[in-house]
Amino acid sequence: MNELLAVGLITRAHGVKGEVAVRPLTEVESRFRPGSVLLLGPGGDRPLTVGSVRGPHHGRLLVRFREVEGREEAEEIRGQVLLIDSQDSPSLEETDRFWVHQVVGLEVRTEEGRSLGRVREVLHNPANDVWVVEGESDEILIPAVREVVSDVDIPGGRVVIKRLPGLFEEAEEA
Repeated sequence: MNELLAVGLITRAHGVKGEVAVRPLTEVESRFRPGSVLLLGPGGDRPLTVGSVRGPHHGRLLVRFREVEGREEAEEIRGQVLLIDSQDSPSLEETDRFWVHQVVGLEVRTEEGRSLGRVREVLHNPANDVWVVEGESDEILIPAVREVVSDVDIPGGRVVIKRLPGLFEEAEEA
């Protein structure tokens, strides 16, 4: 199995028939259609089939899984993530977009060719994502916006960023 990607978080049981509230962590709306199979985290060892879905309800979807019978079973899976195999994510090759998991591990370079390190994680903020870049001796936070990121080359394994005043002077002084 490939890398597992989180597509939802079960926040609580809803009602008495086994329905759960799910906070979607994906832009792919079809992920929660009836008949879709998701894996229950953290290891993705339990497949769950979507039986029905309603919502959104307070920013969440109300999902009934065929394998979950009653409120007691719904309570048992509360707080767990819903996963998919990374191979099941749609291709974005024909656009200038990419999936978060594709950025982690990429080398970050300036337009002048200086290596700053590798993307260790992606922080999701209301305005924009921030890439945490781990260098040899420091950590740099890079805002993932077009004004900073000039190129993302997934097959080439690198990201190119523009030098902006104040963005990573601390790293250059080291």
